[in-house]
Amino acid sequence: MTRPTTAADGRVPRERETASGAPAATARQRAAAAPAGGTSAVIPGAGPVTRPGERETVRLRPGAPQEPARYAPEWLRLREPADAAARAADLLDPLRVRLADRSGRSGGLVVHDLGCGTGSMGRWLAPLLDGAQHWVLHDRDPYLLHFAAAGAPRAAADGSRITVETRRGDVARLTPDALAGATLVTASALLDVLTRDEVDALAAACAGAACPALLTLSVAGHVELTPHDPLDAEITAAFNDHQRRTGLLGPDAVTAACEAFAAYGAGVRVRPSPWHLGPADPELTAQWLRGWVGAAVEHRPELADRAATYLAARLASLALGELRATVHHSDLLALPHANGGTP
Repeated sequence: MTRPTTAADGRVPRERETASGAPAATARQRAAAAPAGGTSAVIPGAGPVTRPGERETVRLRPGAPQEPARYAPEWLRLREPADAAARAADLLDPLRVRLADRSGRSGGLVVHDLGCGTGSMGRWLAPLLDGAQHWVLHDRDPYLLHFAAAGAPRAAADGSRITVETRRGDVARLTPDALAGATLVTASALLDVLTRDEVDALAAACAGAACPALLTLSVAGHVELTPHDPLDAEITAAFNDHQRRTGLLGPDAVTAACEAFAAYGAGVRVRPSPWHLGPADPELTAQWLRGWVGAAVEHRPELADRAATYLAARLASLALGELRATVHHSDLLALPHANGGTP
């Protein structure tokens, strides 16, 4: 999900940091990680594998560390309810229509969840779809894969069985056969931490598999805070520049993805999926604030003194029940043309 970076607050370096400012896993957490494996056999159509996790379905970036710092599961659990509330549910109807003729086939749906983390996308989406489902969970962190597999739902909306397997690797570079047999590709908070070439590769892989892609919670580069502070715009701009570092797309990701999928003939729909934060979610709001301001200062160290005062004031406002924040994201549904017709 992210490239290595030095955190402005002195925490363990993390790979990429999304708009949510996710904390990295600690050394103790990584040391406790157990190898992840599939929890069931592969069903027909899931693509060629040996045992789950053994075949390299994705290539690591050149020079990337083999055991990078990752998102802490505690952070992913903290944000999961906000993610579920934010995702654009109105994209599900066109998705269901496209998947309807596949869910009844032998083996059901095969869903590849890229950068799955602790599996929040599957927990949200799988129970909303009918028919048997096999979820292939991709992530680079075996610790997170363990949680994703253990916490996966077991029944679809109509009671059909759900099975899972895990595949470890970096989703930034998909091999040509990584999505073989897929009927749906999903991801959450992924596009904005990819480069344009990596988004193009993802679109090409989905086109090769002729499958839809539901890609949610990409940062939009816009934050609204109440009450207003004169430093809001400057922190936002610095954060957005931080997201675009070293060629990453950051808030430009959805536009790039729309162009990439359209180039392969897919119809693309985009919907807003904002977080609404405030006194009802004080822990999440505080963690997001610290990560958001910290990333801005990392990119523009000259902001450090003013940002420290700003953050303290914002946290105090939150404690008084006064602070509200809308963190804008976008969800994208890409539908390949069906039998040469309208997507």
